[in-house]
Amino acid sequence: MAAHEIAGNWGTVMLPIREDDSIDFVRLEKIVDRMAALGLNGIYTNGTAGEFYTQSEEEFIRVSELTADRCHRHGVAFQIGASHMSPQLSLERIKRAASYRPSAIQVILSDWFPLQDSEAIDCLKRMAEAADGIGLVLYNPPHAKRVLTPEAYGRLKKEVPGLVGIKCAGGDAAWYEAMKEHAQGISVFVPGHHLASGYARGAHGAYSNVACLNPLGAQQWYDLMLTDLPKALELETRIQRFMADYIAPFITRHGYCNATCDKLMSVIGGAADVGCRMRWPYRSIPASEADRLRPIAYELMPEIMKA
Repeated sequence: MAAHEIAGNWGTVMLPIREDDSIDFVRLEKIVDRMAALGLNGIYTNGTAGEFYTQSEEEFIRVSELTADRCHRHGVAFQIGASHMSPQLSLERIKRAASYRPSAIQVILSDWFPLQDSEAIDCLKRMAEAADGIGLVLYNPPHAKRVLTPEAYGRLKKEVPGLVGIKCAGGDAAWYEAMKEHAQGISVFVPGHHLASGYARGAHGAYSNVACLNPLGAQQWYDLMLTDLPKALELETRIQRFMADYIAPFITRHGYCNATCDKLMSVIGGAADVGCRMRWPYRSIPASEADRLRPIAYELMPEIMKA
């Protein structure tokens, strides 16, 4: 995909984890099959919620092959996350991912030490070569060692034409104006619960945490943005209230990682048989919390939950 083709609501492939800490590939196959048939703008593997940082290379291959096969069958756009804390292993994952001909490949900058501009450019250039003509989507979340500025995105795009998209936290009105100036030719994806307000300011889509609750509901919300933006913005205020009051405290007060909350939301929504269990060493939120929060989610966001 070119940058202008990467847009909308993309759902993440989360890993169902057995009691022995292994991936349940039987359940995973059913999850991906269902997601690929829902009519989402796209799906992707091995983001934060996909626990890429816990996978062996054999597991990475199995997850990628399964997703590519189902998406090709259904004619659905898909991206493969090829990130790794080791840049050398990330290059190997990118080469493998390219063989599946995805719509794009998601990567992170080498992250043990923050990269200077020249190092970041060199890093992405090598990754783009390994991608064999498939565009790169740079995942630059708030917890990255270096959170890039609009000007930095512009420098990277100028030096690495294969950079077609980013996933980031977004920003205020000034940030969006700077992105329009400096980051032309880059598809900008923001957090799912900020998608309507982000779309109003120029964002192109979300690798969406709202899709963790209900992929179809999140898709219908994005479609609503295209026809009735004020109504979509009103729904966003309720989505953000749910996230701020009931999901964010697991991170800010109780110290759970972000991916744990994504899995919790999948159990709240019940759209996929993922479960709350995280892979070692990360803690899992008890499933009883999903039971507690489900009626609240339905009351606040019936448009998302009942789709």
